[in-house]
Amino acid sequence: MTRTATTNGTLPTPVQDPELGSFLLRLRKKNTDTSSHKLTVDSYYQYWDSDRKSLENTENSVAERRSNSDKLTNHFYDLVTDFYEYGWGTSFHFARMFRESSFKQCISQHEHYLALKLGLKPGMECVDVGCGVGGPLREIAKFSGAYVTGLNNNAYQVERCRHLAKEAGLSSLCKAVKGDFQNMPFPSNSLDAAYAIEACCHASRLENVYGEVFRVLKPGGMFACYEWLTTDRYDETNPAQKKIIHDVEEGNSISKLYTVPQCLTVLKTLGFEIIEYCDLASSEAPLQEAQDPWYLPLQGSYSLNLEQLHRWRMTPLGRWMTDKMVLTLETLRMAPSGTRKVSSLLNLAADALVKAGQQEIFTPMFFFLVRKPETPVAAPAAAAFSRADTVGH
Repeated sequence: MTRTATTNGTLPTPVQDPELGSFLLRLRKKNTDTSSHKLTVDSYYQYWDSDRKSLENTENSVAERRSNSDKLTNHFYDLVTDFYEYGWGTSFHFARMFRESSFKQCISQHEHYLALKLGLKPGMECVDVGCGVGGPLREIAKFSGAYVTGLNNNAYQVERCRHLAKEAGLSSLCKAVKGDFQNMPFPSNSLDAAYAIEACCHASRLENVYGEVFRVLKPGGMFACYEWLTTDRYDETNPAQKKIIHDVEEGNSISKLYTVPQCLTVLKTLGFEIIEYCDLASSEAPLQEAQDPWYLPLQGSYSLNLEQLHRWRMTPLGRWMTDKMVLTLETLRMAPSGTRKVSSLLNLAADALVKAGQQEIFTPMFFFLVRKPETPVAAPAAAAFSRADTVGH
């Protein structure tokens, strides 16, 4: 019997099974209810239709995406989660690409770095803000011994996260909770630490999610983050650069990217003590001489070593082959209608990310470490921000 769920009581979400390990089996499962999948695809694309016609004035469409950010991101991850796992793994993020390390090692090292900066250890309670399917959550729990709760507003990813934690024998340390990170289901002053990896950019406003992190942290608790931001090299009046950044936003469900100064201002205004920050993707960041560019997995190098062969699905050739496979499956009605459009969306995102990285107008790893003050601040600044952009939360 075909089963569907609803998003905010309005739109059926594609039928998915969190226990299926094969990408093709998951497509087959979605194909048992093709109408829901197509509705989800069309609903996501509608938020970007006006911008595709003209990027001269995007204020209205940005405002609409902000007000519907929860629906937008839910639709996006209903569509792309299986593609992400197939092509990238269960840790949906970039990393510093050290030349003496494999892709998997680089991803793990990127996660360990946050655990070390936060000083995580057994007995501490930490939240992973926007946890995806829990790749970082499981790695950080194993590395530190801390209790890590993943917070995610996408039901399929939450179920998948729980299943993978159980498979790994980590259910005692890892928990996944469905909830909005702009309205966290945790008591105030209850958590020792928090981290976010390339997730807060999906919020309608950074101040909303950072404000909630501030609220739930205990006094003295720390928050570490890798944030997606535009850099000082980005010129929004440059049509070519604006198109690249817009493609990054459309291909990754981001209402509007913040700048580095805007991000730091939000943190300070909310009352966080800034301990350190650095754009780890910058050509001027420490240890750059030991690294390849962060976007190399998407750009591809086509060398014949085993590590590059292992990453073939991420490269332009691998993505082209996946796209043709999906087109064939959809044509033969073995994959639901709209699957090819999802593949095309992800190719758009990948190409834009490479261009943005090459021009250094964007960073996926602006790192910051901040602390909630030990003594309470008068009239928490978080309350001063308007909630008008969180319609539906």
